[in-house]
Amino acid sequence: MLFNCQHLSYSIDERHILRNVSLQLSAGESVALLGTNGAGKSTLLKLMLGILTPQSGKIELHNKPLNQWRRRDIAKHIAYVPQQHSPHFPYTVEQVIEQGCLPQAGLFRVITTEQKQLIEQAMIQMDVMSLRARNYTQLSGGERQRTLLARALVQQTPIILLDEPTNGLDYGSQLRLLMLLKEIAHSGRTILTITHNPEHALMFSDRAIALHQGEIIADGRPHQVIDTQLIHQLYGLSVNQLDFTEGRFFTPFYSQNNNTKDFL
Repeated sequence: MLFNCQHLSYSIDERHILRNVSLQLSAGESVALLGTNGAGKSTLLKLMLGILTPQSGKIELHNKPLNQWRRRDIAKHIAYVPQQHSPHFPYTVEQVIEQGCLPQAGLFRVITTEQKQLIEQAMIQMDVMSLRARNYTQLSGGERQRTLLARALVQQTPIILLDEPTNGLDYGSQLRLLMLLKEIAHSGRTILTITHNPEHALMFSDRAIALHQGEIIADGRPHQVIDTQLIHQLYGLSVNQLDFTEGRFFTPFYSQNNNTKDFL
């Protein structure tokens, strides 16, 4: 098993963030993790990265307990794209992307010709070539996100964890990114993406996991688990489900059950 989490629980000040969460990841999967804000999605990713330690349960990477891995060795197997990233130094875009080479090359080693080619390719894929000399801290949110994704590609890990990667991207960039992630998964790498968009999960993922109040309430093929019942359970909304050959879509169901005052 590539990655295995069993019966994970995590609390802060006696407030349960995750309860008895179990999931496994296999090579070549594209997995969408759905849930409201505060459901525990980002906490789960930090547990999977070894940034946080569960109060109970176990996490294994390649059948070896995660707490027995050195942080640098974890970074050779798992790349992470956070929601936000604010470096302490005025790195250029290219320097941020070069950091993806550190787990393999080390802090003071020279970047190889092959790694330079990977950096160039990643900048082209994520459309940041024209930004390579720009100060990363002066970029827009979407430009920063594309830079971090390029860094993750350069890292060449079998697993990539992404925390809302489409945040800050325009509509076209969102779809291009999701198509790229699907291609990466089909090449054999494993993608786990936190998303707030069920339709993105339906279109671009092989598997969907729904996290609600710290517990997994659904796990399976997207078209089998993402329906009106799940949308209502997760978000408290009644929606219309529209099924077409091209995919499944949802529209708001206007009634007293969907009171707009709840959002104001």
